[in-house]
Amino acid sequence: MSKLAVVALGGNALLRDNEKGTIEEQELHTAETIENLLFLVRQGYHLIITHGNGPQVGNILMRNDAGEQLYNIAQMPLDICVADSQGGIGYMIERIFRNILTKYGIDRNVVTLVGMVEVDPGDPAFTNPTKRIGATYSEEQAKTLAVEKGWIFRESKKSGNGWRRVVPSPTPRKILNLNLIRDLALSGNIVITCGGGGVPVFRDAEQNLRTADAVIDKDLASSLLASGVGAAEFYILTDVSFIYKDFGLPSQEKLEFLDYQDTKTYLDQGTFGEGSMAPKIVAALNFIEKGGSKSIITEASKLEDKSYGSKITMQYEN
Repeated sequence: MSKLAVVALGGNALLRDNEKGTIEEQELHTAETIENLLFLVRQGYHLIITHGNGPQVGNILMRNDAGEQLYNIAQMPLDICVADSQGGIGYMIERIFRNILTKYGIDRNVVTLVGMVEVDPGDPAFTNPTKRIGATYSEEQAKTLAVEKGWIFRESKKSGNGWRRVVPSPTPRKILNLNLIRDLALSGNIVITCGGGGVPVFRDAEQNLRTADAVIDKDLASSLLASGVGAAEFYILTDVSFIYKDFGLPSQEKLEFLDYQDTKTYLDQGTFGEGSMAPKIVAALNFIEKGGSKSIITEASKLEDKSYGSKITMQYEN
């Protein structure tokens, strides 16, 4: 076995937008996704799995609020909430992955690591927080919490004309335990790590790790991880089978095979949705820039289809 791939689970891999988010729903979708990942296992890939955590960490934050308001339970900071979500989601993926491997008689270990990712405390994102998290509040509640907790709020018309807390989303700079993650994967273990982009941390003047009240884009962190471990391929699993030019417009066009320069041109032209596909494209291009062989953006159910997904390479050759 020599092939190493990083697979970023997102979109409907764990949870659907129209669901309550019960553990039964999440386990069902996780099992469906892992069944599709078996294609890569059978093809002899070493696998490192990352995953999103947006809805889950949002629920943790709302439980924080409820516990404080109803029972005077001290709230946990955002970094602890992200770590909690990594542990819970990682455990669920690991347990279900182990059961499916057993089902098919495949002998592989699965291990979950809570991942920390270093960021630059001078990143411009810290002066312009944009990532909405947690519950929706009235304007009066938001003003009160801003004074009491120092939180920053922005109006969110999509959430019932309420106000939501916003935090920075700095660029990931370094994956901690990178060599350990790579060694575990190359030893035949399926590794789950960097959930939700990892817990953002930085070094102080004494080189001690300090927490940053922020969140990291999962796909950017996964791309950095893939480059750092020397993966040949980087998969981003999402809600659509292919990348589309001008998605949802009359000029919509499926883009199945792309090289680096064409993809970069499309991105610069604003072809891809800024809050949806564009960040995934940036993550895929970052991987190729740093020497990766191929980035694939598709949905999990298409992995075994030989014509699956949109593939980005430095220079595509038929």
